Amino acid sequence: MTPITSPQSLQTEQALDLLEGIIAQSQAEGITVSLKARDKALSRFSENQLTQNMETNKLSVTITSYYGQRSASAYTTDLTPASLAETRKVSESMARLAPEDPEWVPLLEPQSYEDRLPGYSELTANFSPLARGEIVQQVCTQAKQGGVESSGIISTDVSVTAIANSAGLRALGKTTDADFSVTAKQDNGSSWLQRSAIEVTDIPVAEITAQVIEKAIASRNPREIQPGFYPVIFEGAAFASLLPWVVWNLNAREADEGRSFMSRFDSEGQVIGNLLGEQLFSPLLQVERQPSHPLLQDINFCSNGLANTDLSIIKDGIPQTIFYSRYWAQKMGKRPQGDLYPIVMQGSNQSTADLIAQTDRGILVTRAWYVRYVNPRTLEVTGMTRDGTFWIEGGKIAYPIKNLRFNQCLPAMLKDIEQVSQVQRYGSLVVPGVKVGSFCFTSITDSI
Repeated sequence: MTPITSPQSLQTEQALDLLEGIIAQSQAEGITVSLKARDKALSRFSENQLTQNMETNKLSVTITSYYGQRSASAYTTDLTPASLAETRKVSESMARLAPEDPEWVPLLEPQSYEDRLPGYSELTANFSPLARGEIVQQVCTQAKQGGVESSGIISTDVSVTAIANSAGLRALGKTTDADFSVTAKQDNGSSWLQRSAIEVTDIPVAEITAQVIEKAIASRNPREIQPGFYPVIFEGAAFASLLPWVVWNLNAREADEGRSFMSRFDSEGQVIGNLLGEQLFSPLLQVERQPSHPLLQDINFCSNGLANTDLSIIKDGIPQTIFYSRYWAQKMGKRPQGDLYPIVMQGSNQSTADLIAQTDRGILVTRAWYVRYVNPRTLEVTGMTRDGTFWIEGGKIAYPIKNLRFNQCLPAMLKDIEQVSQVQRYGSLVVPGVKVGSFCFTSITDSI
């Protein structure tokens, strides 16, 4: 067998053979084996020059052994036969001593997966350091000519994920991703944008860089406005930092136990289930788990082995799906659907400029930064604007404003969506920009 040194050297048959071999040697009553491999190459630049060029290879195998309702996991990054055998033995010995799991569920039976290939690009997988350097040179040259300092990254990834168990479950997927982000600064003005793709050449690097340069210059010498409630247009990259918080919190157990904004209470304050099927958000909110989306083309199985199919999460502002773990689904008599990602939200054919043109007064937010919980029960979060915040007056960008801290209940924000723009891919999300009627800013920050 060819030595496994990176995801690039890991062939489909080889990965499955490796898992099969571990299962065959198991002495436990049951076993689950998962493999994760990632080959990441990254070039970083700062002050208009290349500052870092790196490649990392990560391969790991996790083995979970079962004896009745007892289980334990062991992990290794050494994929030699001796190391894998030792890791399996450690897992088995720990499982014998582990306490019984009160939330135990049987091993997942073989699943039916969609017959579609995940997004994989040989060009991305074999993109050389020289090719990344040429992109960096292009960006830095644009920045110098525009009179700004640029910083950012261009990266490519090859990822392999596989899972198998003694009940017959088998799943494997291999994907590529490319990511580009750039920040431009001039004096006290800055801007930022990020974009992702399956094939690295699909990212419009020159166009993105030009946009960031223009906005950085326009954001200099910001004015101060009073904190308060304002209409806000979030560019897609900013909204991509907010929407996932809502999807992550569509959790059935948390809702049924009264720990979520999705919890339903009676007149005495006792929890009586969840709000699935209720009109909670704007009718414009259409969110799906859509691994088949052409910009994503994700693998056809979830992290726990369940099928990863297209699934409506929120339709016309009404939650259609809530996440059930296999244990909670078993307890509540429901069917588990697997992870609620990758997240795709429907947009429109309008641009951000179109949304601005239809806004009499409001704020344009380029980036939502350092978003954190304030109250998980109500899903109130805090964070800051950054890298270009502007005042809108009479359908035009009037002037830059100082960055603001916000404290906002996200379900209330999504209920107040008035317009959406075209979608783009940011990381593992596909989302549009949005306009909301009211958003709560609590203070001014010194960040740029």
